[in-house]
Amino acid sequence: MSNTTTTAISSDETLTIFKACSEAIDYDDGANAYALLQCVSSHIESDIDATQHALRSYLLLLSGALIFFMQAGFAMLVAGSVRRKNTRNSMLKNLLDAVGAAIAYFCVGYGFAFGGEMNEFAGSGLPDTTFIGLENFFGQGEIDYPFYFFQYTFFAASVTIVAGTLAERCQMGAYLGYSMFLTGFVYPVVAHAAWTAKGFLSPTHVEPLLGIGMVDFSGSGVVHCTGGFTALYATKILGSRRGRFYDINTGAALDVPKPMPGHSVALQMLGSFILWFGWYGFNPGTALLLTDNPYQAEIGALCAVNTFMASSGACIAALIVKMIWSYRETGRYSFDLLAAMNGTLSGLVSITAGCATLDLWAAFLVGAIAGVLYVFGSDLLVRIQIDDAVDAIPVHAMGGAWGVIAVGLFSVPKRLAQIYGEEAGKHPGFFYSFSNGGVNADLLACQVVGILFIIAWTMATMFPFFIWLNFMGWFRTGSVQELVGLDIAYNLDGGEAAAADEGGAGAAEEDMKPEYLDAYQRYREVMREQRIQDQEEEDP
Repeated sequence: MSNTTTTAISSDETLTIFKACSEAIDYDDGANAYALLQCVSSHIESDIDATQHALRSYLLLLSGALIFFMQAGFAMLVAGSVRRKNTRNSMLKNLLDAVGAAIAYFCVGYGFAFGGEMNEFAGSGLPDTTFIGLENFFGQGEIDYPFYFFQYTFFAASVTIVAGTLAERCQMGAYLGYSMFLTGFVYPVVAHAAWTAKGFLSPTHVEPLLGIGMVDFSGSGVVHCTGGFTALYATKILGSRRGRFYDINTGAALDVPKPMPGHSVALQMLGSFILWFGWYGFNPGTALLLTDNPYQAEIGALCAVNTFMASSGACIAALIVKMIWSYRETGRYSFDLLAAMNGTLSGLVSITAGCATLDLWAAFLVGAIAGVLYVFGSDLLVRIQIDDAVDAIPVHAMGGAWGVIAVGLFSVPKRLAQIYGEEAGKHPGFFYSFSNGGVNADLLACQVVGILFIIAWTMATMFPFFIWLNFMGWFRTGSVQELVGLDIAYNLDGGEAAAADEGGAGAAEEDMKPEYLDAYQRYREVMREQRIQDQEEEDP
């Protein structure tokens, strides 16, 4: 199917073009009359091209706006997943994600990821493969602004994944620092490798890896694995919330981890639906980057359909598995809303890589497997005592990795050829390779290499960064602040203001005991007296 666009040219516009061409051409003979027709035709084609370019730009901005609206979804999801005493702090961190990402993206992030992509490198003497981009820092140089905005929303989405994982125990300064480092350097290297013509993993490279490269259409690996594995390293170093796996008073390991449910399932559900809505900017919106591709409209529509197929399969699979699990443990069936909700998000993450290259049945299957992986992954984290307040690690790290691998298993030769060229169609998903009379695992191998690169790169950069933050004492908040709640510690003016704010900003919670507030007040008094003493010593 072709997406050929027809643009109606009014009679007045046609007459204007005809007059302009008539004045420029002497058409006394037939040859000049033919030149006149060519002139008119070229003017009309130019108008159509300009209209198509304007429409693409507008749709890219609209898709980017949908993706940016996912920030509201993340904010609501995290706010509902934490205890009420940490709600304001969690939402502020989500806001800082967008702000910090914008600053880092403007300064160096875009340049490292896509710098120079607007220029022609033929005959420039530059190598075919580069580690990072080398141009367009601080908004300088030739930039396609719709593309610039569209890619910013991807940057911001990746960095926000970590927000919920570190909830209720991370310092504000450390969080902003991590956001800018991830957006300014770590994520751009991954995006450059997978999505630019000079990236060693890119299928658009002049000589792609194994003839095909890593296919990650909308970012299961680039966006979600980068954010998900960063969240894993961060929470491993940061540690669990106090009282989650160890007794607050004695420090002894608990036989059964203490549940710390969020204060609002309604906010969690609202956030999930907002994220689901935003995903239709993520996946179909990426098809807008396939300029001059006659299959662009068909590919975009397939992305949209595969998106809801995978999310639906994941929701049902997670709900059923959790229901069977609860029956084996308690003897009765239980329909777990949170499992279904996070399973849906896992399905969305998993289909993001292959939304343009998978058939509908495969999308449903990939989503269903992602839903099952989420249930077992969430339980595994608890068993190994990794505290993830919103289950971002099983949703994004595990779901994203599975989505990238699934591309190497189920991608259709026809779809690969439509997007990346006829040569790419010769390297289909592993299960489809049998239709070509052999076994071809080139694409699967590239997908595995891509996942290993993302894991290795994020570990080599973010792991030392978090260790350094922790060593400097800038990473985790103090025990008193954590127990009393980060809203009071960082976002409200003391316990008195908290008590007057909507019933105490958590005072009704089980773990919000009066002695915690008293201890925090004493802590504030000691810190105030210490500051006064230091000032007197500096200026006697």
